[in-house]
Amino acid sequence: MNTAFTLPGIADPRALQRSLARAERRRKLRAFALTLPLLVFLLATFLVPIAALLKRAVENPEVANALPRTVVALDDWGRQDLPPPQAFAAMVQDLRNLPATADAGSLARRLNSEVSGARSLVMGSYRALRDMDAAPADAQRALIEIDERWTELKYWQAIAKNGSRWTGDYLLASIDLKRDVAGEIERMPEDQRVFGRILLRTFEISAVVTLWCLLLGYPLAYWLSTLPARKANVLMILVLVPFWTSILVRVAAWIVLLQSAGLVNRALEAIGLIEQPLALLFNRTGVVIAMVHILLPFMILPLYSVMKSVPPTYLRAAVSLGSPPLAAFFRVYVPQTYPGIGAGALLVFILSIGYYVTPALLGGADDQMLSYYVAQYTNVNVNWGMASALGALLLAATLVLYAVYRRVVKSELSLG
Repeated sequence: MNTAFTLPGIADPRALQRSLARAERRRKLRAFALTLPLLVFLLATFLVPIAALLKRAVENPEVANALPRTVVALDDWGRQDLPPPQAFAAMVQDLRNLPATADAGSLARRLNSEVSGARSLVMGSYRALRDMDAAPADAQRALIEIDERWTELKYWQAIAKNGSRWTGDYLLASIDLKRDVAGEIERMPEDQRVFGRILLRTFEISAVVTLWCLLLGYPLAYWLSTLPARKANVLMILVLVPFWTSILVRVAAWIVLLQSAGLVNRALEAIGLIEQPLALLFNRTGVVIAMVHILLPFMILPLYSVMKSVPPTYLRAAVSLGSPPLAAFFRVYVPQTYPGIGAGALLVFILSIGYYVTPALLGGADDQMLSYYVAQYTNVNVNWGMASALGALLLAATLVLYAVYRRVVKSELSLG
């Protein structure tokens, strides 16, 4: 005979479970509500801009929006001879129907990035057709009379090539590739292969800056980790001072220090190390010096946090067992700081490849990094597609570096 009973003061177990589940749900909802503003902020300021950048890197709306009839008329065109008369008629109709000069300007800029001279051709034809009272009866003859360049295949081929609303041309151009007239992918001519060299230069400068930050930051972080907490905290404030100073102010200070009559050259001349001022400004040397100064704290902080967790007894034990101090340091202590080295190097390198202000102000023409050309295409050439493609290239490089770092860390943990 089964008898159901409960101990005095103890509720029904099922009711207790339901109560605990409700309490857990409320706790999770409160935690989610607290983090919701941060999630919305990250979505609005990080994920949405990145999505817009990636979308703009493959978006090609100028020709499709401005010349819809012409694009349809060129669908079956073989691209080897002049297009049929209906394509000329569609071109006349599309140009006359453009609602504003700004639309014609966008079309002209897009085609001019493909074929030199397309800007003047489009804008001249647009103005001439807009001033006509009615559409010409013979569209082909009217266009050729306005500008004889309408008989050249390269302009029509550029229109047909960019008729799609989506394109990979910007991304291909960012790695020195392009599509030919038939749509096949090929390498750009030798004199137009620029972005590959710029990307290598960006990686080279970033690697040099990272190496110098490691060489300078490792001894300083080690020294800080051996000091008493009070002294280490005071000196850490000095390390963090650059975080509280504008980058533009620091770059301007380096311009004053590194110029021919600056403090650095005067000091070197005063102690007799040089007879003539060194060229430290508007070259690679000035860029590296300023970037190392700005990014050094990003190397010191991860190293210091890891070094504080390494027991000093390990090093003393190795020395007491007969190991020379230097060998004990490199064989026992340094391997335990690899996570800090990896984190600091990754952080400095990723920040370096995206630098713009410092190379722009302190470097020469051969010292500009990829971010400089992103700004150039955005502010000067007004080519948002190319700027977005270069930005996507930097984003891809960052993700690859992070993936490599994660793989190395996992392999070290598995070996450990």
